[in-house]
Amino acid sequence: MNLNDKVSIVTGAASGIGLAIAKRYAAAGSKVAIADLKIEAAQAAADGINADHSGMAMAVAMDVTSEEQVNAGVAAVVAAWGTVDVLVSNAGIQIVSPIQDYAFADWKKMLAIHLDGAFLTSKAVIPHMYAQGSGAILFMGSVHSKEASLLKSAYVTAKHGLLGLCRTIAKEGGPKGVRTNVVCPGFVRTPLVDKQIPEQAKELGISEEEVVKKVMLGQTVDGEFTTVDDIAELALFFAAFPSNALTGQSLVASHGWSMG
Repeated sequence: MNLNDKVSIVTGAASGIGLAIAKRYAAAGSKVAIADLKIEAAQAAADGINADHSGMAMAVAMDVTSEEQVNAGVAAVVAAWGTVDVLVSNAGIQIVSPIQDYAFADWKKMLAIHLDGAFLTSKAVIPHMYAQGSGAILFMGSVHSKEASLLKSAYVTAKHGLLGLCRTIAKEGGPKGVRTNVVCPGFVRTPLVDKQIPEQAKELGISEEEVVKKVMLGQTVDGEFTTVDDIAELALFFAAFPSNALTGQSLVASHGWSMG
């Protein structure tokens, strides 16, 4: 599987899963735009990729909830490299709270980053993909695209919503050669997950060790976290798949937490 001569944009790519995907894409031959709210971190990530793959990465400042910034960021990538072949809408955050205490402002923030961000970035790249008759869009879903968990009403709602957006874009984009799919990771040990451990321990009245062993990994087949490299490989598979045979789909990588 390779992305030779392809141009990719990965949002939220200055760290975590997004950075792992960006590195994997560069290794597979793609030029990669590191789009992130934190431009200094994005530039550091791009510099790190370029140290191994000269000229393969650039940094782009992007708040995915801002249509103006999304459009400007995509335009900058097109100005530099001519087009966009692959979009990975990965930017996301987590806020946990019982629903009766969930602040409406936090609810709106969660949906804006996960859903508005996916919509706006897709809307910005699709004209370039349609013009060339090809493209791949990948949404970063979650096991929570399929399942629900305590304290995560907004996150679960947003991740379920990505399935609907993906399927609609797959229907519209199919005749134009544009594929859209969703990767659904289980728990990946990133700062986003580490932040949840003490928060959930407090809300659930259990120890942090119990959060990890029972809440996060209790339903897996082997008690193991999914890794950023696992998800990067799936993201490469979806991006490099050669035809519309694989579109409108979602694939769970969770050590068996969610099956089917």
